[in-house]
Amino acid sequence: MILVTGGTGLVGSHLLLHLIENGENVRAIYRNQDKIQKTKLVFEFYKKADLFEKINWLEADILDVPSLEIAFIDIDYVYHCAALISFDPKDEDALRKTNIEGTANMVNFSIAKGIRKFCFVSSIAALGDLASHETYITEETDWNPEKPHSDYAISKYGAEMEVWRGVQEGLDIVIVNPGVILGPIPKTKNCEQGSAELYVKVANGLPFYTLGNTGFIAITDVVKISYQLMKSDIKNERFTLITDNIVFRDILNTIADVLKVKRPSIHANPLFMNFLWIADRIFSALFFQKRRLTKATAKASYSKNLYSNEKIKTALGTVFLDVHQYIKEVSKL
Repeated sequence: MILVTGGTGLVGSHLLLHLIENGENVRAIYRNQDKIQKTKLVFEFYKKADLFEKINWLEADILDVPSLEIAFIDIDYVYHCAALISFDPKDEDALRKTNIEGTANMVNFSIAKGIRKFCFVSSIAALGDLASHETYITEETDWNPEKPHSDYAISKYGAEMEVWRGVQEGLDIVIVNPGVILGPIPKTKNCEQGSAELYVKVANGLPFYTLGNTGFIAITDVVKISYQLMKSDIKNERFTLITDNIVFRDILNTIADVLKVKRPSIHANPLFMNFLWIADRIFSALFFQKRRLTKATAKASYSKNLYSNEKIKTALGTVFLDVHQYIKEVSKL
């Protein structure tokens, strides 16, 4: 049997669907009964509602050791997708606890229970920092602790260290480092979970664009590749999962065209973005609001990091879905 954490999130819900479509026996853990509905909606979106009933749901928490003891009964393989995603500095402690301590618990149980293979869904945020002579960030790029990183990036890097510790203790693993994951277009304009926020902001008339870039990938590729890696003989390796390095303006334009709304038309240069995050920090402090734009997210919006996907293409012969085409296709579902 396969255990999936984070089954109510974007990656976990799509992974559950992919696993069941491939005839796998799956157990998914949840913390909140209401959130299971989100996964059911994903199955319904793809017109696979009948498959949802095949999930073995179990209430558990990666930070609650007794509940994990039960969750690991009769488990052979683990996909650890659960994580806290936040760029608000106020969430530093929660990020470290969930992403590092939670992953350590999953690794410890996997070792103790003799799990055959463990897949950890990380992030390109946990990859290294380019040296002056380098152009592309790869799986081998060194992490430079002297350079600034978001709390989220640090927590995912720390989580990976726990997974590598598992390797030293005899656990077979694979790590995937996806870029910005694009899923289905949400049906409601107040949905702001994960990358759905891009769709929502454009739908609500986002006026600004930036010329920074990062790696993007469709959710269907993330789960398909993760599954292929777990079924393969590949072990104790990490893989960057991106389709391509794409300018934010181009992604926003594609989304706007698909949604039939006005394209963002005002260039938000680095100076303007820095002004915005400072203003947001002051506003949130005065009115006790959650941060909407932080220094880390502002910097990311105009940074021009290039990521290489050559390793996964060589390992599996992967042919990625075109991200722009994917956005157009999911809009038709």
